[in-house]
Amino acid sequence: MLDIKFIRENTSLVKKTCEQKNVDIDIDLMLKLDREILAINQKLQDLREQKNAITSKIPSLKDEEKKQAITESKDINDKIKVYETELSTKQPEFDDMMWRVPNIPAPDVPVGKDDSENVVLRREGTPRKFDFEPRDHYDILEMNDWADFKRVAKVCGSRSYTLKGAASRLEIALHMYMMDKLTAKGFTMITVPSMVKEEALYGTGHFPTGRDDVYYLPKENLYLSGTAEIVLTSLHRDEILEENQLPILYAGYSPCFRSEAGSAGKDVRGLIRVHQFMKVEQYVICKADLAESEKWYNTLLETAEEVLKDLELPYQVLACCTGDMGAGKYKMYDLEAWTPSQNKYRETHSCSNLLDWQARRANIRYRENATGKVKYCYTLNNTGIATPRILAPFLENHQTADGKVRIPEKLRPYMGGKEYL
Repeated sequence: MLDIKFIRENTSLVKKTCEQKNVDIDIDLMLKLDREILAINQKLQDLREQKNAITSKIPSLKDEEKKQAITESKDINDKIKVYETELSTKQPEFDDMMWRVPNIPAPDVPVGKDDSENVVLRREGTPRKFDFEPRDHYDILEMNDWADFKRVAKVCGSRSYTLKGAASRLEIALHMYMMDKLTAKGFTMITVPSMVKEEALYGTGHFPTGRDDVYYLPKENLYLSGTAEIVLTSLHRDEILEENQLPILYAGYSPCFRSEAGSAGKDVRGLIRVHQFMKVEQYVICKADLAESEKWYNTLLETAEEVLKDLELPYQVLACCTGDMGAGKYKMYDLEAWTPSQNKYRETHSCSNLLDWQARRANIRYRENATGKVKYCYTLNNTGIATPRILAPFLENHQTADGKVRIPEKLRPYMGGKEYL
């Protein structure tokens, strides 16, 4: 969420951002509502002051003067009700539009309409050249009896997965490896639930848009979270932190749920784009300083790159363009690992700096040590490890001709020292 004062003073920039981020919102209408609401609130304040002034005098008045004062008070109260009714119509419309206003992107963010215009910044590692016909991850799992897609689909529906034996051990090992890495970097491990209230999804910017990707539990009036970021942001909702409490570094571990509306074809085969998955999320709350947030952004990005290098996966770093980065992002880079069966790179990590856009929505603030001034915090996040997403490139890149899978050296301590899966 942007400050309404900023929107009033930078209307052209906000309109340009809406266009660049494909956000359909009438900023002129929103500002018109803003002016009307301000005027109504001013009238209400004046009327309430008039009413209070009259009401305070009534006990000391007599006969006709008292009767006249009571009549005037009732007339003013009727006017107040009219304005309150008008406000009850305009305020929700204005609030809904404010929730949808996108964050201003960083100056170096590429402008583009969708993911086809993301910019490859660099590539690390060389895609493997096989001396045999490589299998895709689905076939590797099936031939080794490491998964059972058909049986689990009968129980849980399509886009479900179950891992067995060595593959299930591998999934757990990846998360343990990630937790150790983030703990060593000063992050606090935290496990969080997946059921959240609606306001938590508003707090991160997943609502009011994005409802199609979220599962709703009507009986409980709760939603299934698609990332630990949603809970972690709301943990400090409506709090005023002290500056010396920052930065807050969380490694959030949780089950995640996404409907993946619109996905089809190869995108839903095997372990790609399943409805439920596990994830360790890197999450930062820091003070409102651009240089500080850039430092943490680079730290989150470097950690994700370390993961892909430790897992010996070729990858590329993308600067996401305005049309693909999401409404709340100030800057966003994606990391994509090489997936041999599809002959392309597929996303494994998404690194985001949101400045104070989320903190304003969730009302997360801190008090400066030097001035005592209260400011909104900045928030950042990036994937640590998401499974089973990472397993597709992992299995395919490290497969052998006889169907085994080589375990990279950095992961072997978490797999009992084994060299092969």
